[in-house]
Amino acid sequence: MKKILHILFALTALAVAVSCASGSRSSMGGEVTGVGGTSWSEPTPYGMVLVSRGSVKMGPSKEDSLWNLKADPRGVSVDAFWMDETEITNSKYKQFVFWVRDSIIRERLADPRWGGNEEFKIEEDREGNPITPHLNWSKPIPWRNANEDEQRAIESLYRTNPITGARELDPEQLNYRYEVYNHTEAAKRKNRLDPRRREYNTDKPVPTNLPVISKDTAYIDDDGEIRRETVTRALSGPYDFLNTYIVNVYPDTTAWINDFDNAYNEPYVRLYFAHGGYSEYPVVGVSWEQANAFANWRTDFLRRSLGREGVYIEPYRLPTEAEWEYAARAGKSENMYPWDGDLPLTEEQGCFYANFKPQEGNFVQDGQLITSRVGTYSPNDFGLYDMAGNVSEWTSTAFSESVSKITSDLNPEYRYDAAQEDPYKMKRKIVRGGSWKDVAHNVRSDLRMWEYQNEQRSYIGFRCVRSQIGFAKGTKAKK
Repeated sequence: MKKILHILFALTALAVAVSCASGSRSSMGGEVTGVGGTSWSEPTPYGMVLVSRGSVKMGPSKEDSLWNLKADPRGVSVDAFWMDETEITNSKYKQFVFWVRDSIIRERLADPRWGGNEEFKIEEDREGNPITPHLNWSKPIPWRNANEDEQRAIESLYRTNPITGARELDPEQLNYRYEVYNHTEAAKRKNRLDPRRREYNTDKPVPTNLPVISKDTAYIDDDGEIRRETVTRALSGPYDFLNTYIVNVYPDTTAWINDFDNAYNEPYVRLYFAHGGYSEYPVVGVSWEQANAFANWRTDFLRRSLGREGVYIEPYRLPTEAEWEYAARAGKSENMYPWDGDLPLTEEQGCFYANFKPQEGNFVQDGQLITSRVGTYSPNDFGLYDMAGNVSEWTSTAFSESVSKITSDLNPEYRYDAAQEDPYKMKRKIVRGGSWKDVAHNVRSDLRMWEYQNEQRSYIGFRCVRSQIGFAKGTKAKK
């Protein structure tokens, strides 16, 4: 009951602490005293812990000739953020999948070509004025008492298994469309519409050519295939920084077979995502692109639940590589792992700190075979679980061999939104933490690994972060 009340509070109350000061203070004898403003903060996001701002020596601090590992520590600082205390579970990701399913069904129930019930879509306000059409989520789907047309609309999202004859959800139709405004590119001086504001050096002529931008668009063709295009053109307005994506959201359950040759992993294909016994296990078979789609949906889901349409809410997102490493090492530069020391188990009792592969061919020595229920092992000093092992985790950071040299030491991040026609090597993203199939060395918190952004692996999952809104307490400088 306590958990339910916590969820209801987080979704219905925008803990907005507003403090408004007077616009001016004319009674101060003409002295400049400042103008007050509005400030706000949000409640603790459900299932997240606060990682306070700090710094860490990022990367390996010791050389290891056995693994051809060079010492390359680099000091970086990150601002405060909220982070999921565990990896995203099958249960939480399934909520996303079912939301996409239900939204498609509602669209079809409202469509005259299918159900034709206008109650499933709201196009007017209470006074009858036209508004931007949106789905009516208060209108329940008639799962049990649908009429013939409604039944046809609902059944259109299901298929019959050609082998077993069973009725099952059609994963190929579960596509999620969303838009992302690229604030970083929009803020760059070179992309300003006013040419006089692009170059401040008065010794140089005012630029005359319009900036050239790249914009991602996506659509579904007549065959039902998702098509993505990157358009390059002269900047014409703010909407040129609005990118559109369409992502199929269903996890690749066949990853359990495709990741391991000559192994009998078929039960995981059928059961791992579908069976309730795995609900609190980390979702896998999810690409970097799908993880980003989930984060966008999670933000939108919160905004709608709070009734804050059109109001900015700090978005859920994937952590940057620097945020992930700082959080995993609990802000301690001397830590190679999320815990103190150089071993993944206690020497005295032989208790394991993480889910990994202790010995060749022996996956079960740590008590698990594949993934484990999230939170099985003790958290690190920041209260974060499974920052080593269980599943590797996507970060938002693009991989480059020189990423450490080209990023700032303040909130470092390297992003590259690869175009469809870009070489495949340009589509690599950094993953961290190692997984249930990795040896102890590969679950270290100071090691960088990568995977292609469209790959779906049985050993890669993710968790989300949100930048903290509010006034972070400063730390005293060391003397």
